[in-house]
Amino acid sequence: MPEPQTLLLKTNLKHLRLPTMGAEFAKLAREASAANEDYEQYLLRLTELEVAARSANAIKTRIKKAGFPMIKDLDTYDFGLLPGLNKPKILELARGEWIDQHFNCCLIGNAGTGKTHLAIALGLAACRQGRRVRFFTAAALVTQLEEAQKEYRLDRLLSQLDKADLLIVDELGYLSFSRTGAELLFQVFADRYERASPLITSNLAFGDWGQVFQGERMTAALLDRLTHRCHIFEMNGQSYRFRESVRAGRKARAAGAATTAVTESGTAQPERPK
Repeated sequence: MPEPQTLLLKTNLKHLRLPTMGAEFAKLAREASAANEDYEQYLLRLTELEVAARSANAIKTRIKKAGFPMIKDLDTYDFGLLPGLNKPKILELARGEWIDQHFNCCLIGNAGTGKTHLAIALGLAACRQGRRVRFFTAAALVTQLEEAQKEYRLDRLLSQLDKADLLIVDELGYLSFSRTGAELLFQVFADRYERASPLITSNLAFGDWGQVFQGERMTAALLDRLTHRCHIFEMNGQSYRFRESVRAGRKARAAGAATTAVTESGTAQPERPK
């Protein structure tokens, strides 16, 4: 293709916001010519690259907007640590149909059993499937709600949360809230009832949620909504972090014992100068 036409084509593709096609059309044209491809085959390959790039960029954007504290996938979660956890059901949830059906999900159990890991993994799967996800710790969400209320922008924040197909609220129960904060969090959950899915992780059994929502009436009303059409997983077991610390300590002690044994075995020491 003559240089002026190449430059014009690049300009047109940039104007049409087709950057991948602009970057790849010349290379694919050479390959198409060498393979005797027709125009339709060439154009199909070129547009497929653009579609793939846009899809990848959209996924990156959704993951960034979700606000995950880290990236954790299901393939790095050790299901062997909790034999009672229903792995097939977790893998089923990763397909995302429960979000379209507006079901809820609760991961309940003591600290260190991987609740946050699974919550992030399910959220990432939803992002990759084209769903909008938001991730908060319960404390961070309550703080944002209280600040928004003080600054008269609560309706705007609630509207933003309402647009999320999946709202993940992590570590409910680790910190206590003010009465106002508890009521605002209750409002968020109540607004999503049978309209959009929340995923909640908590170290507290449902019977202890009154500590968070400061009263039997509010707690009962929330649990009535939340546990209806809900996937509930109990994740009680030894802390993964504690287990790793113990394992690291054993390795350190073993290494120290080996060093001592070598020293005491009469390993030759360098001769000191006379």
